[in-house]
Amino acid sequence: MIIIRSIKKNELEFMKDMLYESIYIPENVKNKEELLNSPSIKKYYEEWGRKGDTALIAIDENNQAVGAVWYRLFDESNKGYGYVDNRTPELGIAVTKEARKLGIGILLMKKIMKQALEDGYKSLSLSVDPENTSAVYIYRQLGFIDYNVSGTSITMIYRG
Repeated sequence: MIIIRSIKKNELEFMKDMLYESIYIPENVKNKEELLNSPSIKKYYEEWGRKGDTALIAIDENNQAVGAVWYRLFDESNKGYGYVDNRTPELGIAVTKEARKLGIGILLMKKIMKQALEDGYKSLSLSVDPENTSAVYIYRQLGFIDYNVSGTSITMIYRG
């Protein structure tokens, strides 16, 4: 049984681990610390807890964290990879290697999409590498559509 709940302050390191896992890296070009501390990635967790920041965590029957999903608002002067506009939070998600292909990612996505609607957001965006075909397939199944293609990523949008 999987429990999905809001993330606690002491679980933010796990969210950072999941942020790293969420980056589709076919060959590890940079080490984990170097990548997480690069300005283009750091913006996804730095000063977490500001208005609009929302994160959920999935806990398994052994009380182990097995996945996380989060969203954060960006603006014109500080765009994320999946930036659409300053009213559309950008979503990130990852599940631990051991817990993949069990439906946990879909549970997390459905829960955060519902949460975003409850929080008054009309849309969510995300960025995904087109070579990550299983993720692209799942996002499309959940109602995300292509918004923009730039370099090695597709920005997708969900309008609730």
